[in-house]
Amino acid sequence: MAAAARFFSRRANFKLSLSAVGTGAHSSFGAALLKPSPNCNSRTKTQRRHAAHFTFQPDPVPTQYGEWFIFGEDVAFGGVFRCTVGLRDKYGKDRVFNTPLCEQGIVGFGIGAAVAGATAIAEIQFADYIYPAFDQIVNEAAKYRYRSGNLFDCGSLTIRAPWGCVGHGSLYHSQSPEAFFAHCPGIKVVIPRSPVQAKGLLLSCIADKNPCIFFEPKILYRAAVEQVPEEPYTIPLSQAEILQEGSDVTLVTWGTQIHVMKEVAAMAQEKLGVSCEVIDLQTILPWDTETICKSVVKTGRLLISHEAPITGGFAAEISSTVQEECFLNLEAPISRVCGYDTPFPHIFEPFYIPDKWKCFEAIKKMINY
Repeated sequence: MAAAARFFSRRANFKLSLSAVGTGAHSSFGAALLKPSPNCNSRTKTQRRHAAHFTFQPDPVPTQYGEWFIFGEDVAFGGVFRCTVGLRDKYGKDRVFNTPLCEQGIVGFGIGAAVAGATAIAEIQFADYIYPAFDQIVNEAAKYRYRSGNLFDCGSLTIRAPWGCVGHGSLYHSQSPEAFFAHCPGIKVVIPRSPVQAKGLLLSCIADKNPCIFFEPKILYRAAVEQVPEEPYTIPLSQAEILQEGSDVTLVTWGTQIHVMKEVAAMAQEKLGVSCEVIDLQTILPWDTETICKSVVKTGRLLISHEAPITGGFAAEISSTVQEECFLNLEAPISRVCGYDTPFPHIFEPFYIPDKWKCFEAIKKMINY
């Protein structure tokens, strides 16, 4: 804070524009900090360079998302998974820029910018490295609106992070940390299964009035191909999607594991004559309890699967809720097929992940219970 005060005192002769970046009473003040006036009288090139880093290049046609910018490690170069390729050339280095290797600083900067009224899209290079930013997300972003009595919020902050196993990521490039954040009221946690869902859910996160964490299954960056509409569209948050209707077993999962579950459903139908209902949860927090419970009331059986370790994983929360709400409808104990309670292995990854054979065996046990 003292450094910021010195920064602005040295530039007290700047004439800052008060044009709004977003909406709300605080937006004009935030714009003053983020957008120097073209008429500002910077005395040196160094001063101009510092100030210009926080300018915006407005869209030719205003969008519903306001004045957005995206930042993170290697974002300006396109990112390690090439998600931001061409954005710096299109929108300029003042709206798409790199940051230091400091996750806490990336999220902290995003919170401040969002509070000031900008639409901030922060990228954490891998979800495995989101933990240094845990305090900023849990104690700042998630609680900003509550602690200010709704006077201020950072709802225009979206945090993107590649997530899940990739086939060779080992300990530090394969983790699924969604359950850590599911315990934190004030944020939303979203995980898509495919490119079409990724675009619609991401735009919903950006437009949402709450800070969102958007985990992107990294194995799908290169494995998934779909025809994605060019025009903007949104997919509702906190609404699960029934991908396949069935009558015997409910299969619930999210992200990459959806594709495994679809294979399992086909195997169960072919080999066992078992009809499976496959549900993509999509939003982890807050999750769609109604859709899941209605399905379990119909089928009487529930299998939940995710890549994260089984102990304390989000499958436990779903299982507990369904047991409380649908106990008398259950025909068999709820089954969880998840990762093991060990660090994510490298050469033993095929044995660690909850593959279709493990899920198929779980279905057989439930049917024969």
